[in-house]
Amino acid sequence: MKLTLSEVAAITGGEPDGNPALEITGLAPAEKAGEGELAYISDLSGKIRLDDVKASCVILPLAAKGAPRACKGGVVYAANPQLAFTLVMRKFAEELSPKRAPGIHPSAVVDVSAQIGAGASVGAHCVVEKNARVGEGTVLYPNCFIGENAVVGRNCLFYPGVVLRENCTAGDRVIIHPNSVIGADGFGYIQHEGRHEKIPQLGRVVIENDVEIGALTAIDRAALTETRIGAGTKIDNQVQIAHNVRIGKDCIIVAQAGIAGSCTLGDGVVIAGQVGVVDHVNIGSYSVITAGSGVMHDVPEKSVLFGVPARPHRQAFKILAIINKLPEMYDFFKKLKKQSEAK
Repeated sequence: MKLTLSEVAAITGGEPDGNPALEITGLAPAEKAGEGELAYISDLSGKIRLDDVKASCVILPLAAKGAPRACKGGVVYAANPQLAFTLVMRKFAEELSPKRAPGIHPSAVVDVSAQIGAGASVGAHCVVEKNARVGEGTVLYPNCFIGENAVVGRNCLFYPGVVLRENCTAGDRVIIHPNSVIGADGFGYIQHEGRHEKIPQLGRVVIENDVEIGALTAIDRAALTETRIGAGTKIDNQVQIAHNVRIGKDCIIVAQAGIAGSCTLGDGVVIAGQVGVVDHVNIGSYSVITAGSGVMHDVPEKSVLFGVPARPHRQAFKILAIINKLPEMYDFFKKLKKQSEAK
């Protein structure tokens, strides 16, 4: 694929400086870029020196405009160089990603009552069950399963092995990576006479627009109502979201996190890697739970928590610092005890 300097500027909304016809044929990190490649630098005071960059074109912050240029190639000035570079990456991805032909593969099993939208692609060995709907332009890679009465919106992308079980809904532009399961039964049991009796899980999962879900992630259906994932939320690989959980808009949930049943997350919450959240906890909007923490109680808005149990991060770091001094403190205590006993 080729883009000119002027085309890069048009895609990014940036200001070009250099030969408008300069060709860009690839993308690379600034420290590794070479001839024909585009790179970006967000911070000119960082480790990367502009005069060491060999890229044919560099996206720079607007603050660099008017300053002497050390690089010999073209420049595009942008308010947010990383975002501008991302927009160019998307253009390359559109051209280089595998194209799935519209239509239904001969090996797919699609119930006669199911609705497949115009331009949708249903891959080999997919199953689309009774009364299910797949929206316009959506791509189902091979071996996807769409259960009875399930709904998939427009321009979604389901990679191989994705399961969207019965009565569950995915909005528009939802991306789900391989082998994730949406709508498995919630982990609900009642103990009776020494046995675990299963509580039927009759609810569903609702995934709103523009959600992305990583590989091998499980989002369980509610017992009676719904498990809901808010618009724009991004969920990493190997995440467990239990029944009746409600997650707000534009949240980030990182790999191997586990959110137990009936929790509520506000908008913009960040759950870092390997965080555990116990059931029936409310986490306020724009809070951050740092990696490896265990959340046992409700969390106010805009909190930053760390540790097990999770505490305000300053308090948690202070406690950790004291714990690291325990061997020294214990030795001091033994000396005091020995002196006291000697009197």
